[in-house]
Amino acid sequence: MVSISPVVHKLLSYVPFLLVLIDLRFEGVSGGKDAGVENHLEMGKKLLAAGQLADALSHFHAAVDGDPKNYMAYYRRATVYLAMGKSKSALPDLSRVIELKPDFTSARLQRGNLLLKHGKLDEAESDFKKVLKSNPSSREEQEAESQLKKSDEIQRLLAQAQADFHRGEYSSAASHLDIIIETCIWDADSREMRAECFIQMSEMGKAISDLKATSKLKSDNTQAFYKLSTIYYNLGDHEMSLSEVRECLKLDPDHKQCFSHYKQVKKLNKLVQSAEELIQQEKYGDAVNKYESVLKTESNVPQLTLHAKERMCHCLSKEQQTAKALAVCSEVLKSDPHNVNVLKDRAEALLQDEQYEEAIKDFQSAQEHSENDRQIKEGLERAQRLLKQSKKRDYYKILGVKRTAQKKEILKAYRKMAQQWHPDNFQDAEEKKKAETKFIDIAQAKEVLTDPEMRSKFDQGEDPMDPESQQGGGHHHFHSGWDNFQGFNPFGSGPFNFKFSFN
Repeated sequence: MVSISPVVHKLLSYVPFLLVLIDLRFEGVSGGKDAGVENHLEMGKKLLAAGQLADALSHFHAAVDGDPKNYMAYYRRATVYLAMGKSKSALPDLSRVIELKPDFTSARLQRGNLLLKHGKLDEAESDFKKVLKSNPSSREEQEAESQLKKSDEIQRLLAQAQADFHRGEYSSAASHLDIIIETCIWDADSREMRAECFIQMSEMGKAISDLKATSKLKSDNTQAFYKLSTIYYNLGDHEMSLSEVRECLKLDPDHKQCFSHYKQVKKLNKLVQSAEELIQQEKYGDAVNKYESVLKTESNVPQLTLHAKERMCHCLSKEQQTAKALAVCSEVLKSDPHNVNVLKDRAEALLQDEQYEEAIKDFQSAQEHSENDRQIKEGLERAQRLLKQSKKRDYYKILGVKRTAQKKEILKAYRKMAQQWHPDNFQDAEEKKKAETKFIDIAQAKEVLTDPEMRSKFDQGEDPMDPESQQGGGHHHFHSGWDNFQGFNPFGSGPFNFKFSFN
């Protein structure tokens, strides 16, 4: 059973009444008297009244096959087609009804209305005028006069729209076409003209809507699919672009424009898919190389280059290539200042560069445009902790290394600093005391930054050596003061017997 919309359901509620009127007016003048045909007509009428469109259509098909000159069979089949939204199929049946019975004003009026909706104004006007000359009912006369007046107005608007379009006054032309299409809802030519107006006005979403409609209203409309593909391509949506150009090639495999564009889109699509797979595998450096190839391939398509740089920003941030990440992310934000993903990625790069206040600003800006993003909330809280932490003890600064430093770099810095600040290097009591404090900080920094768990906590804004930060838990290997190393002595067997080892 075919599903029908509430609007169609309401229209169908009038069907039994109309069928009764038709039966009363034309009783006994049916084109065929075959009992089988009459049975199909009667059964089809009942099913149509019940809203069982597919079953009704089947019976009317059988009636037409049984008696090709039975105008009521064609008329009722046209009624089902209209209820199913298949106006193209209804038109030939209505024309056949008029051919078999030229004075059937209901069919002619119905055909005129359909022709008007399709934008075939001259043909529609001809039908309305013939209705008025054929002794119509008062209702038919009123409707024909109204529709004829409407058609005349549309003719005037169409001429104005075409003149505006040719003068390059696209906004005015589009306004006229809006009014036309309210009545001529299936007029492919008007929609194509309006789509071109929208393209010229850079209203691509509206252009896409009209072009999708024309691709269905016109058979084999390869040009609509080609335009759709190029619009999606210029919007940076390579997947939709590929889908639309394939539809064009299904209709015409030898279409030169579509085939050439298909090769271009397919190449880009392959590059992007490959890059995204590498990102999933956390191979960010390789992904950056792929997106650099995209930039070389499509440097003249702003949205595609912007998308490529957005993804490069993400990868460079993940790779902790801080300087490059900040440069690329900032470039994207100049064109798209509210891009939440780029704001998050730049915030992470700023944290790596210890620009905590700037990172907080980026997270806050991202939060304004995506309030419920948990990642943003957590990032903002972490940035705020790191800013607070930076004003206290910073183990990276103690060793003079960046937050992105590898373990090898940390150990190298530790050895150098420990050798420089070993208390044995100082004779003056005051200087020795300062060196001892400095040396403890260096040893603490080395322990935290070479232990993955403790370093991770510190990078989240939590000091694993600070009892207050730990809130009563965690590791407390060091405390201020000489007697509280909890079994760890960085100087050897006693506080004044320094046995130093660089490991």
